[in-house]
Amino acid sequence: MWARRDTDPGDRAVGCDDVIGTDALQTTGMTETSAYEVEVKYRIGDLAALEAALAVRGVVLSAPVEQDDQAYAPVGWEYGQSKIGVPFARLRTERGRHLLTVKTPVANELSCVEHETEVADREQMDAAIRQMGFYPTVRIRKARRTATFRLMSLCVDEVDGLGAFVEIERIVTDGEAGERIQAELDRFAATLDVFLERTTDTYDSLIRAARARV
Repeated sequence: MWARRDTDPGDRAVGCDDVIGTDALQTTGMTETSAYEVEVKYRIGDLAALEAALAVRGVVLSAPVEQDDQAYAPVGWEYGQSKIGVPFARLRTERGRHLLTVKTPVANELSCVEHETEVADREQMDAAIRQMGFYPTVRIRKARRTATFRLMSLCVDEVDGLGAFVEIERIVTDGEAGERIQAELDRFAATLDVFLERTTDTYDSLIRAARARV
């Protein structure tokens, strides 16, 4: 994911809600085409227990931020088909800002090349996305709290209709294997010693599956 410049990029991960510029990529030693986002995602069994486990490690979550996301898929793609190598768009509004993100899964759905930028007008951007050959799939509303720990970004989400989840992310270069990084992130999650149910699906897929069961 593109990320905001930090005063000491060597000590801080980038991910979750950071907005990236080319200067930040140069600061971290990455280029636009060489950096991609790798994450693991878990359904949280006991939110209070997770918060306590993070606090023991000195991890302080931010105040919650409401996010209103509209997901898009390219015309011709349908749920049930592979997402690998397929670009997907997302239009997000948070704190009065509108962000356009395009992700292309590489190794799996949670290992993606990602580009993100702020846009001025959500309605006009929605129309442009549709005109470029995408169609809206799922609306996702959630409250997100974030933190960083070592090279990782953590996002604790309370998703409307789904419940509480935690995402653990790292930004890596294209010379690193996404599955290996995911295994490392999963080992860190295990050290928290709380009940976490891992999922390999994105929120849009989880919401669509939940609606299908109703």
